[in-house]
Amino acid sequence: PSGFREYWRLVYELNGETHDEAWSVKTYKEVAEVFAKDHPDFLGLKLIYSDRRFKNVSVIKTSVKTAMALRTSFPTMVAGFDLVGHEDTGHTLYYYRDALLIPTLEGVKLPYFLHAGETDWQGTSIDDNLLDALILNSTRIGHGFALSKHPAVMEDLKKRDIPIEVCPISNQVLKLVTDLRIHPATAFMAVGYPMVISSDDPAFFGAKGLTHDFYEVFMGIGGMDADLRTLKQLATNSIKYSAMLPTEKKTAMKIWEKTWDNFIHDLIKK
Repeated sequence: PSGFREYWRLVYELNGETHDEAWSVKTYKEVAEVFAKDHPDFLGLKLIYSDRRFKNVSVIKTSVKTAMALRTSFPTMVAGFDLVGHEDTGHTLYYYRDALLIPTLEGVKLPYFLHAGETDWQGTSIDDNLLDALILNSTRIGHGFALSKHPAVMEDLKKRDIPIEVCPISNQVLKLVTDLRIHPATAFMAVGYPMVISSDDPAFFGAKGLTHDFYEVFMGIGGMDADLRTLKQLATNSIKYSAMLPTEKKTAMKIWEKTWDNFIHDLIKK
């Protein structure tokens, strides 16, 4: 299994040369720096090191250690770690407990951005991923579709100001919900639960950017009372709950506020 993982992670050149994970992160960093020179409002990018939740524990242990090493080498680039893949057919977070507890046991801070609760089944071991994500102090909760069925978890996450990543188009494509007006996020918005909008798998779904997901949230989940304040809150949440450093968030918010003010000014003129 470990050999398969190394094969999977390698980047191949046409001449047969191969590169490891550190080379990939370094390359992303260099490209971002070049792009920023011509785009001063671009504040860079962050990478979440991920592995798939159908692999065995020993492989995920290696992945967690790799993520720890990469974050140490590239602290401003590598944001943390996540487990991705279809939850209902994959292993639970509890199954990977020995791997996910490695950073804590070694005294290393490795933020988690765990997918949890992407299911419409209640009472299964997969459904319990939300509780384990809470215990593991996940920085964000990917999807959290089943969160409304766990009021105690929802209340605790809200107290800790841990947001969920709502992925409306993904939820529709994967048939978790057909009508966004009855999406669990409608209740989250009603009580002011912290949430951000994500496209989940834009390449797989053929989507570009977040425009379509924002539109669906505004038109379906937001309800008849949704207005510019709704869009503004969702946009600022994207910055507030991002993996940027505090200083980067302040800079990003200033840039965004200037752009928003210009947008409102142009809207009024029209």
